Amino acid sequence: MKIIIKNRSDVPIYEQIEEQIKAQILEGKTEENEQLPSIRQLARDLKISAITTTRVYNDLADEGFIVSVTGKGFFVAPRNNELLRERMLCEMEEAMEKVVANGRNAGLSDKEIVEALKRFMEE
Repeated sequence: MKIIIKNRSDVPIYEQIEEQIKAQILEGKTEENEQLPSIRQLARDLKISAITTTRVYNDLADEGFIVSVTGKGFFVAPRNNELLRERMLCEMEEAMEKVVANGRNAGLSDKEIVEALKRFMEE
């Protein structure tokens, strides 16, 4: 599992790690039921606190991306395609709300915002 932490980022370290693990799971770079590094191992590898990695794993487990198996560690959760689809739709809607708000704040009409989105999708 490849994780890159940007120390100068405004995004907290735990969020950077969570987003990268989620992306690897959603992109299929980590397989269903694949064991993740232990909390301590991940902390050592990233040179961060085990408290931070504990938070990351607990958050990912709460969101259904990983599961904890007592005495064995954390594993990538079996894919629930409908749940993942809903989660991705929710994230997309939140991002689109921000895009529309930014466009309107910039003085763009709804038509101009839609055209910009179409251009972006074509690229």
